[in-house]
Amino acid sequence: MSSFTDIFIRRPVLASVVSLLILLIGVQAGFKLQIRQYPELSQTTITITTTYPGANADLIKGFITTPLEQAVASTEGIDTLVASSQQNVSTITLNMRLNASPDRAVADVLSKIQQVKTQLPRDAQDPVVVKQTGQGYALLYMSFNSEVLTAAQITDYITRVVQPRLQTIDGVANAQILGGQTFAMRIWLDPTKMAARGVTPVDVRNALAANNFTSAAGQIKNDYTQTSINALTSLDSATAFANLVVQARGDALVRLGDIARVELGPESADSSSVFDGLKAVFVGIYATPTANPLTVIDLVRKATPDIQAQLPPGMKAAIAYDATDFIRASIWEVAKTLLEAAGIVVVVIFLFLGNLRATLVPIVTIPLSLIGVMIALLAMNYSINLLTLLAFVLAIGLVVDDAIVVVENIWRHIEEGLSPRDAALVGAREIAGPVISMTITLAAVYAPIGFVSGLTGALFREFAFTLAGSVIVSGIIALTLSPMMCSVFLKSADEGRFAKLVNRVFGATTRWYGRKLDRSLDYKPVTLMFAVTILGLVGFLYMNTAKELAPEEDQGIVFALLKAPKYANIDYLDFYGEKLDHVFASFPETDLRFALNGINGPQNGIAGMLLHAWDERKRSSIKLKPLVQAELSKIEGVQAFAFNLPALPGGPGGLPVQMVINSTADFRAVYEQMEKLKAAARKSGLFIVSDSDLAFNQPTVRVAVDRSKAQDLGVNMQQLGNTLATLLGGNYINRFNLEGRSYQVIPQVPRSNRLTPESLGGYYVGTTSGQQVPLSTLVSIETGTDPNALTHYNQLNSATFQAVPMPGVTVGQAVDFLEGEAKKMPAGFSHDYLADSRQYVQEGNQLAITFGFALIIIFLVLAAQFESLRDPLVIMISVPMAIVGALIPLFFGVATMNIYTQVGLLTLVGLITKHGILMVEFANKLQETEGLDKHTAIKEAAAIRLRPILMTTAAMVIGVLPLLLANGAGAKSRFDIGIIIAAGMAIGTMFTLFITPAVYSYVARDRRRFVAEAHAHDEELAHDGDAVHPAQVVTAPANDQDKSDAPKKRKKNRDDMAEAAE
Repeated sequence: MSSFTDIFIRRPVLASVVSLLILLIGVQAGFKLQIRQYPELSQTTITITTTYPGANADLIKGFITTPLEQAVASTEGIDTLVASSQQNVSTITLNMRLNASPDRAVADVLSKIQQVKTQLPRDAQDPVVVKQTGQGYALLYMSFNSEVLTAAQITDYITRVVQPRLQTIDGVANAQILGGQTFAMRIWLDPTKMAARGVTPVDVRNALAANNFTSAAGQIKNDYTQTSINALTSLDSATAFANLVVQARGDALVRLGDIARVELGPESADSSSVFDGLKAVFVGIYATPTANPLTVIDLVRKATPDIQAQLPPGMKAAIAYDATDFIRASIWEVAKTLLEAAGIVVVVIFLFLGNLRATLVPIVTIPLSLIGVMIALLAMNYSINLLTLLAFVLAIGLVVDDAIVVVENIWRHIEEGLSPRDAALVGAREIAGPVISMTITLAAVYAPIGFVSGLTGALFREFAFTLAGSVIVSGIIALTLSPMMCSVFLKSADEGRFAKLVNRVFGATTRWYGRKLDRSLDYKPVTLMFAVTILGLVGFLYMNTAKELAPEEDQGIVFALLKAPKYANIDYLDFYGEKLDHVFASFPETDLRFALNGINGPQNGIAGMLLHAWDERKRSSIKLKPLVQAELSKIEGVQAFAFNLPALPGGPGGLPVQMVINSTADFRAVYEQMEKLKAAARKSGLFIVSDSDLAFNQPTVRVAVDRSKAQDLGVNMQQLGNTLATLLGGNYINRFNLEGRSYQVIPQVPRSNRLTPESLGGYYVGTTSGQQVPLSTLVSIETGTDPNALTHYNQLNSATFQAVPMPGVTVGQAVDFLEGEAKKMPAGFSHDYLADSRQYVQEGNQLAITFGFALIIIFLVLAAQFESLRDPLVIMISVPMAIVGALIPLFFGVATMNIYTQVGLLTLVGLITKHGILMVEFANKLQETEGLDKHTAIKEAAAIRLRPILMTTAAMVIGVLPLLLANGAGAKSRFDIGIIIAAGMAIGTMFTLFITPAVYSYVARDRRRFVAEAHAHDEELAHDGDAVHPAQVVTAPANDQDKSDAPKKRKKNRDDMAEAAE
């Protein structure tokens, strides 16, 4: 290694060229890296929606959901399979495992649906399969509103003009219309007029099917020409439909307009949307998984002015929500933190060295290491994201360590009288071994993260490799550029006044430390007993810290779920939605408000209040959430739940705590268990609100048919069923063409004729003799309640508990409570988790296990480097001490145990072992070269290495100060990782300085018997003209009795080294 460092000192141009190449290639790589919020993830959700208008939940479950569910359950890569059967619609959701192939999954699902498609009811619409890869919510929402146009007109314009324009933008996967109403030809039947003219609903269905027919008539061809035939067999306007002949009796014609009101209206009126109090239609922009979200939204924003300029009169468009605002703000905050940390580290280094030239050497390492690692990031197809930027912030304190050690060692030799060039040669050889050991050890800490699966591995793999790569680059620079710069920039002239002051302070500190260390080593049993006590605190502190997957972040928005009773319709939801909008508007932090009513049924809605920029408000979304919830709880008639977006990607969103219980028992038994769980949750005081998706509150009208009377009157069940389906179902008969697009034709009685169950008795059904019979003569009507939805989880009857934890209650605490309640459930019931709680259960222990592997890997790496099993034990004794220091603020609730703090602990392990490496390496050399006993050698090594240890500790602890003072977007995660490193390094270093020497004096091997062999080897090297072995350096007197001889020994060794260097 001596010849390696000598090359770059003797050839400064070569050292400069190597560093410049790293800089230039790194800059080029940096411009090519994508900028994202998080590393690229492939989280796929496949939704199968099958509509059967008019069908109740039980019919949907038996004839649609169950066969489809059984068919797709064998799809490869499924994580969870959730099915819901509600009035009119079946919804099956397949949540795929992370990074499962979305295209393969969709192809598999489509083929399995095709196999059972013939088993579905004839009148059911075809299953619609939608694949969504990436986040569960859009990156950007645009709102379109008008005071003169209807929602259907706005939707039609968006569908024809805006949506195609947005979907052609590079990187846009889908521009989804939300809260819109699609045009349809609505035929509002009048049962009284139909009965008076002898027209049955079946007649209307048949007439529409027979006379609104789309024909492909073909062509006329002669010898030289061909002509297309357009047979006008279809209808294309409300007037044409109104003139349609439904029945002819002699000369009397009954037209559709005689028995119905025909108009071009909305296909369904069961949804609505509001933006800042005005009716609106939203468009959500979803990006492709591989696209850069910032670039995609920039392109969308550039296209927005053109879209706005082309809007019809009376229509307005605006950006309702932009998720990239949080991404940009977070990236800017981390970048600002990066600059602040760099500046702080520079000041710290200068204060410790007291020499501007010496300070310059480690400073150069910062940009070179951070820019150089971008080469590796580009090669591995990584991106610049919040986690890699956070790695850069931590790397600032890490990458200067090696250079600090090199500079300090060379500067010490200059102070002892060597010229800068000779000091660089000798000092670099001397420190090369420890630098390599520290670099490999710290890089090895992050290696296990590269093998972690699941969300944790996908997120932190780039973080870990960025840090490891930065450390490796810094190690290379410390052994190539730093010694060369020391030989060129450092001067052997007299010290300045500030440098003398610094040296006096450190001299006094070293002497004070030496006295305290002497006393500590004189009472080694007491010191070791103290160490054992500290070790025992690790388990206690860890078990008594709050745990969660990730801290809740202020993402600049507060959402609310709105849940109305099952008897409610969209008008009911709109009425109470206005009250919710007033609540949002009452908070001064609110910038924009929006609401989408009729999501997953007319009884459900979602709303949001977009907050002002982070620097324009004092309260965060986290603090606002319980305040908003308190106001929402005052709204009677609906349930409203305030929540924030998930802290990590990959989740489905919704309330953070969700536990699903499933069983082979019927829904009544599942419901009873869920009610017990909800009661326990309310009693626990852990949750602001709690709810479940299962309730027996769906109003049902049961139509019982007197089959004997029906048979006597000539009415069969098919006629009766078709009559009710036509009048009430809202299913479409066929489609018609309007300006190049097809729309549904839907016959139905108007709302005024279906207000109460009793109104069914006034409908008429045709008999085989052609007469009209009122339904009241054939049926009896009963009312009751059924489950609001029949849900399955992994093909078993299920119900899902949903809750928002109280402020200060973590997801981990909520999960622990639910686990305890789950144990009380009877046999035959099982449970699982969804949303944030599922991520916590699946990922919470991933890094804890990785932490154990990291310790083993570090031990093995150190054992290989030191060729000893004892030295790694001595070096790593400080690890649990540092962990105790890091866990103390967590124990007092300053932060929680989450993936950020766990990564901080991993980083802490590598950092704290560097101190032990410096001590043990030098103590071993002193034993071998000076023949010192272990006790004296470790005292001298600790005193000599005190300054670089304190420097690296101060650089790291003060360097993370911007993380501790962070505010704005993403501040909580930065704070959590910063507090771990600051507390762990500060307390761990204090323990290292006293406990490591005590353990060394007990455990380390006595190396004095190797002195003669080492000296003989050094003489042989000197005789051959080679460089002196680093072990020849004597850096401190052996003990108090030898102090008078120490200067002579140092002088002789310096002369020998300088001669060998030349």
